[in-house]
Amino acid sequence: MDASNQKSLTPLPYKHGVGPSYIWLPEGHWENALAFLSQQFPDVHPNVWRRRMEKLEVCDAQGHYLHAESQVKRGMCIYYYREIENEAAIPFQEKILFEDEHLLVVDKPHFLAVTPGGQYLRETLLVRLKASTGINHLTPLHRLDRETAGVILFSKQIQSRGAYQGLFQTREIEKSYHALAAHLPLQSFPHHKISRIEESDRFFVMHEVPGEANSETFISVLEPRGEIDLYHLQPRTGKKHQLRLHMASLGAPILNDQFYPVAQAMGSDDYSKPLRLLAKSIAFIDPFSLTKREFHSQQSL
Repeated sequence: MDASNQKSLTPLPYKHGVGPSYIWLPEGHWENALAFLSQQFPDVHPNVWRRRMEKLEVCDAQGHYLHAESQVKRGMCIYYYREIENEAAIPFQEKILFEDEHLLVVDKPHFLAVTPGGQYLRETLLVRLKASTGINHLTPLHRLDRETAGVILFSKQIQSRGAYQGLFQTREIEKSYHALAAHLPLQSFPHHKISRIEESDRFFVMHEVPGEANSETFISVLEPRGEIDLYHLQPRTGKKHQLRLHMASLGAPILNDQFYPVAQAMGSDDYSKPLRLLAKSIAFIDPFSLTKREFHSQQSL
């Protein structure tokens, strides 16, 4: 588990924006700390754990450093740093658009995941920002797909975070996206798209099913470009992959989408073919100043 967003201080410090992860020991018996960690993480060679322990990068909840022969028992909590060998560098840079005591507003590039997961750790927006700003409590207030670029809000303070999160829960946030997709000569615009979106049995892919609608998007053509149009998308709900699925269901999947309408075999990223989807703007009434805030991406499609 990742301990980087815990409210209390963790016994291991942040390293280049990466907070420690932790694991609780379940019922069982192990000869020592090395035996437990090797069993729990079979993909990590025992010698790797030895090196981490020698560098004082593994400890218990009280901050006592653990070594290979340290005794462990049920109920202990072990802190350690998650590492990814040969993590690929993402050759695109984020840009801070705005900052005050509560918020950090960032223009995210394509291909950069927001939070750590899978094969991405240091090369994620959250870890990059923690390293560059020194704000360990930084937390994204909403999500953007790794493939999507544009404006995203981060909370800087635990105390005010709930007020901003509440704006998303009550749909008081106005979000606007731009997308490039095929021209649809038989479809009239603006179009109000509603449907029910649920997870499919295919990994990471959503699909539309019969039933009460739980997703809503207003779609219009911003600029005709021959066979390809620039679309303006305004989601009223925030279901996973909502915009990508709604455009695909109309017969105009967003350019370079690797999941819709048909999921492609995953390979290395082709940086010359980003998903042509951009979170262009976000607007809301600030819960503290009670003034309207509006932020725009400096990127374009």
